Amino acid sequence: MKQLTALVLAGTRTGGDPMAAHAGVSHKALIEVGGRTMIERVVCALAAVPEVTRIVVAIEQPELLSGLAGLQPAVLGKPLSTMSTASGPSATVAAALAAQGVPLLVTTADHALLETAWLTEFLAACPADADVTAALAERAAVEAAAPHTRRTWLRFADGDYSGCNLFLMARPAAAGVVELWRELERHRKDPLRMMQRLGWLFALRYRLGQLTLSAAAARLGTLAGGARLAIVTLRDGRAAIDVDKPTDLELARELVNR
Repeated sequence: MKQLTALVLAGTRTGGDPMAAHAGVSHKALIEVGGRTMIERVVCALAAVPEVTRIVVAIEQPELLSGLAGLQPAVLGKPLSTMSTASGPSATVAAALAAQGVPLLVTTADHALLETAWLTEFLAACPADADVTAALAERAAVEAAAPHTRRTWLRFADGDYSGCNLFLMARPAAAGVVELWRELERHRKDPLRMMQRLGWLFALRYRLGQLTLSAAAARLGTLAGGARLAIVTLRDGRAAIDVDKPTDLELARELVNR
């Protein structure tokens, strides 16, 4: 794997984030887990990956990061910069792609349990000819790591999976995938428009549990202008645990304290 830039999505929702309000901070990224903010945990895990040569954090108020000990140059040993967020996660990734180019490794600041070993496993498994690779974890692995966790499952004919908030935008065709993501994000509150864009047969097969994971990746690649999408399944189910709700935060803190 050649050298790459890592992007951490650390912006907050318009009007504020419920988890940030729950924890009494301005941004979810500043919630502490195991004595460190989540953004520090994520950036430090990225900085320990040899292939990552620089890290960019997308956040509206970069001054919020300046006082964090784990983000100081002497600690990271790698350049850290910030960029403004756009209208949503997909638009921010599109802006980062335009500015930074590929390859771009993308993750989120609420990936509080992120470990360098998972990143190394992911990068080593990414196919060389894939334009975009996404990390998933199988349901059995997630439930083995955290038996009582409640995740959003992607249900395919060959198993249930949960996303790991980890993507490699490896080649220029990744821009088409991000554009499709932006389009679907715009239609997220209009299921009929979304199903129409994906294709009614595709949506029906998924709904009936007849769609395989590989077929889904192939279809999305076709809709994204012929890009090749690949999936890497991470072995550690904890890789699918991010912090979206108070019970997630409790779980993340419990797992770190173990």
